[in-house]
Amino acid sequence: MIIGIGNDLVDIRRIEKSLERFGDRFVQRVFTEVEQSRSEGRATRAASYAKRFAAKEACSKALGTGLRRGVFWRDMGVVNQRGGKPTMALTGGALTRLEEIMPDGMSPQIDLTLTDEFPLAQAIVIISAVARP
Repeated sequence: MIIGIGNDLVDIRRIEKSLERFGDRFVQRVFTEVEQSRSEGRATRAASYAKRFAAKEACSKALGTGLRRGVFWRDMGVVNQRGGKPTMALTGGALTRLEEIMPDGMSPQIDLTLTDEFPLAQAIVIISAVARP
């Protein structure tokens, strides 16, 4: 059963400007260490960060809160499963919100798709409740 859906579209040039203007302060405020290690050193560094930024926005929408009610940027992080499939790891206020919206006896499944085509990056998040095994 789908609990929440969110999507977001980000202009990569906007993230590029934030990286240039605020540098490490922007990166540390918004992105988890896993996201930073995945994005730093890439030829398409700004696009990598832009996709992750869009994923956070989309996830906050799927949670039904946006970036308020105790949900902060670093509470949501893009991670990859063993086979490489991206998903979201939630902590803090985002995890608390996820637990609030999850029906009893169900486990959360977060599906994430990321794409970019300069100058845009897009993310779609679907949060589902699945029966516990």
